[in-house]
Amino acid sequence: MQTHTYQRGDLVIYTVTKQSAHPGPRAREIHPSELGEDYSYLVDKFWMVADLPSADQIIIVTRRGKTRQVSVRDPMLRKANWWQRFRHRNRFPDPSILSTPPQKVAHAD
Repeated sequence: MQTHTYQRGDLVIYTVTKQSAHPGPRAREIHPSELGEDYSYLVDKFWMVADLPSADQIIIVTRRGKTRQVSVRDPMLRKANWWQRFRHRNRFPDPSILSTPPQKVAHAD
């Protein structure tokens, strides 16, 4: 498994597993539950690296300033390539968010 070297300000995409009765328009790999009452699916989140507290952990920030601590070895985390950065440029946090005080850090499961 390849791990990337991250730097503050890098744009990353984190794939989140969700479950609900009504998947949103950006849901993919949608699978109904056994009884068909809800669905499990994947959604991509577009975040930015805010800090590097250790060699194997990064803190990522959302567009609204929420932060999360994630392992660099997490298979759901990947660096955005040039096409993803261009195509989803409005979904990534503005770089100025790194100059504002961070909100509480949540740990990814």
